[in-house]
Amino acid sequence: MTATAIGIEHLSKKYVIGHDGRGDEGLRHRLERAVRNPFRRGRVSSDSADTEFWALRDVSFEINHGDVVGIIGRNGAGKSTLLKVLSRITEPTSGRVRIRGRIASLLEVGTGFHQDLTGRENIFLNGAILGMARTEIKRKFDEIVDFADVEQFLDTPVKRYSSGMYMRLAFAVAAHLEPEILIVDEVLAVGDQSFQKKCLGKMSDVSRSGRTVLFVSHNMGAVSMLCTRGVLLERGRKIEDGTAGQAIERYLQRAADGVGSYEAKPNGKAVQVVSVSLPSLSPSGVHISGDALRVRIAIRSDTPIRNGCLGIQIVNYVGTPVLHLRPHDHGVFWGDRAGLTILECEVPNCWLNVGSYQLRIDVIEPPGGKDFERMDGVCPFDVEVHHATAWYGWRPDFSCYIPPERWTAVHPTGN
Repeated sequence: MTATAIGIEHLSKKYVIGHDGRGDEGLRHRLERAVRNPFRRGRVSSDSADTEFWALRDVSFEINHGDVVGIIGRNGAGKSTLLKVLSRITEPTSGRVRIRGRIASLLEVGTGFHQDLTGRENIFLNGAILGMARTEIKRKFDEIVDFADVEQFLDTPVKRYSSGMYMRLAFAVAAHLEPEILIVDEVLAVGDQSFQKKCLGKMSDVSRSGRTVLFVSHNMGAVSMLCTRGVLLERGRKIEDGTAGQAIERYLQRAADGVGSYEAKPNGKAVQVVSVSLPSLSPSGVHISGDALRVRIAIRSDTPIRNGCLGIQIVNYVGTPVLHLRPHDHGVFWGDRAGLTILECEVPNCWLNVGSYQLRIDVIEPPGGKDFERMDGVCPFDVEVHHATAWYGWRPDFSCYIPPERWTAVHPTGN
């Protein structure tokens, strides 16, 4: 058998984003529209504006049998699209993929499960989809059930499973039925810490058995621990292919324009936010969950304002505040003298869920007064984890919390 398990040659994937509401319509809607307008022949109305989006652009590399490869990159880099093409879920726009070996993909919770079938039936169904003989599935059945810890609900339809039960069973099936190539996309993003450790342990066993593994994760510690090789994607292109350490180092060093900083132009107002920055972020605009987070904000005032208040909220991608920072709660105010005030807050051990965030800022007259400035969407940044032993994933109780915070205020001379 050749040493190459996966060959990727000049792979590109284009999506057309339809702004007239048809970008993702299905075959039934297209047929229906064709019947109603048989002579239109795909003409686009003048008020529509379809946009081409290249999720992958001319990506080429090879993966040998037994390689454990981490695919890393920021959100929107093309990682999941690459795995979907390799899993034959979507067709590439150009280029080709050569795969030698039986492949199993775990791209999202419960991939390949039939909602109305029981856990037991889905184990056999997934095994059959993977090309396993019934005797082979029976031989692994007890191990799968024990790993997933769903024995009590084994004969219950999976549509009644919680997301955690779904994930445990889906991962157990994919990992225990011994595919020659295992593709895993963010498997650690769901489940408690105990299950995450089991997943890491199982994937380590799979990699030591000589099987090929492709692992997408924002957990740089897990990538470093599991993978011998790393491929870094950025905006659909491959920009690094080397050891896992080399890929991680370059990923963390990539500068991102406009991330983690804000500079204002003079607006003539008596009170203005001059700049905001997050100096503790990595060069690529990433906060490692659990590390210290620092926020720095400069405010200029034409006249002294006694007890000026400031409110900073860190909000998630749907706009929900998850962390509140208020210097006046700690006896620190801006504006007690005219000119520039630079305030800095440090949050030691700032734990945030993995995801994308931004700042919301309110510069306020003393309590009960008006807002001098209100700003949304400031300093966008991502949160990731770096240590394999650290907490990882979604913690509902972390939707909003009050961490310890240390504030300082300085007034530069000559401002």
